[in-house]
Amino acid sequence: MTKVNAIQLFEDKKVRTTWDAEQEKWYISIIDVIEVLTESVNPRKYWSVLKLRLKKEGSQLATNCSQLKMQSSDGKFYKTDVADTEQLFRLIQSIPSPKAEPFKLWLAQIASERLDEMQDPELTIDRALEQYLQLGYSENWINQRLKSIEIRKELTDEWKGRGIKEGQQFAILTDIITQSWSGKTTKEYKILKGLKKENLRDNMTNTELILNMLAEASTKDISKAVNPDTFEDNINVAKQGGNVANVARKELEAKTGQKVVTSSNAKLMLKSKSSENKK
Repeated sequence: MTKVNAIQLFEDKKVRTTWDAEQEKWYISIIDVIEVLTESVNPRKYWSVLKLRLKKEGSQLATNCSQLKMQSSDGKFYKTDVADTEQLFRLIQSIPSPKAEPFKLWLAQIASERLDEMQDPELTIDRALEQYLQLGYSENWINQRLKSIEIRKELTDEWKGRGIKEGQQFAILTDIITQSWSGKTTKEYKILKGLKKENLRDNMTNTELILNMLAEASTKDISKAVNPDTFEDNINVAKQGGNVANVARKELEAKTGQKVVTSSNAKLMLKSKSSENKK
């Protein structure tokens, strides 16, 4: 099955989704939906209790929900309970929430939008742009972020062509690239920025994004040039690609006297932008 993972936004909250191209269906993380609807501090436990109740009631939803690998807050991919939009409509009926009706409308909207995007792929970029603008990001940052998505896809396409497996192997190579250019593992980088579930790239400054793009683009170009055969070969290529950006980072830091990798995150950047606008 051809699947594409994506983050959707509902009232500024992130919901992990996967598009199954063959079935033309969205599969959506049940845990994320429960967190949105209930604002529970432990949506996983809430779902565990609800699932037991649904099973006792003979509901097919609790027994028929699928599991797909989705990216967790640590950057790795784990099997996650998911449901298609039809199943979610039934699930929402079991969760008392004032957000139930708005969420149903949102579900219907993203299903319709995906079909539109299949006919016109440029709509995907337009909608990503709109979402980032709604969150308050600057147009300059958004342009960099959208470019980083394009470069990331080129790299992952290259990895797929080399037989690299999505999930763990992708995560390992990404971690190596990140550590090679920034001096920090993905986990260390997120801790520095005070992140949990948030996407690391969404919390990078313009300069961090540019160097991360350089690292990933260099990795892709080196891979095409040397044609790595094994996973170990790809690890070496990832180190080399990351090091290209590492050299640039160190030179920039020497010129400016300022660290490129910082604790600045989206919350701080958007707060700073808001303060500047008020002035």
